Amino acid sequence: AIIGATGSGKSTIVNLIPRFYDITSGNIEINGKNIKDYSESNLEKQISIAPQKAVLFKGSVAHNVAYGQGDENKEKIEKALKIAEADFVFKNKEGINTEVAQGGTNFSGGQKQRLSIARAVYKDADIVIFDDTFSALDLATDMHVRKNLKENMKGKTIIIIAQRIGTIKNADQILVLENGKVAGVGTHKILLKECKVYKDIALSQLSKEEL
Repeated sequence: AIIGATGSGKSTIVNLIPRFYDITSGNIEINGKNIKDYSESNLEKQISIAPQKAVLFKGSVAHNVAYGQGDENKEKIEKALKIAEADFVFKNKEGINTEVAQGGTNFSGGQKQRLSIARAVYKDADIVIFDDTFSALDLATDMHVRKNLKENMKGKTIIIIAQRIGTIKNADQILVLENGKVAGVGTHKILLKECKVYKDIALSQLSKEEL
């Protein structure tokens, strides 16, 4: 997980991994291999991103979830929607054929985010990045989605950028950013003891008992 104040560099890091732009020094490696040594298509296959702003297109829910993958596998789409807690789709008599307006204007912010999460899951890439994609979800939905991801995406690298401590505190490793620099790396427990930036963020959101 990656956490930090607005403007600390969280999205910049995840935009460098798929080479939306290139680093100016150092290396980024996937499985020990420099990302610049992967072909563009090979790198693109390995990474799936649910961006900060959920982008939806005119067409069906199925079209939006399977967007860019060249197929619309009904079972796989339904599974991705269930993992993303997008149950509202199944409550509609049209199901996965429910119409999506341009920009997803017929859905709420939280619904759009869940469809964006479903799309990232559907791609079935080795590295899945959620760039503040949980921000419009209520706490219970946030928790259910993370539980579903853990159960259904074993063996994959999941990177979650978030502003909420509750979203990321169970991550295997948390990266804390401050003004474009790493202020701390570790688990929730370790960072509470050793990283003032993390502790300040945590105390601003949760009581000492909750922590």
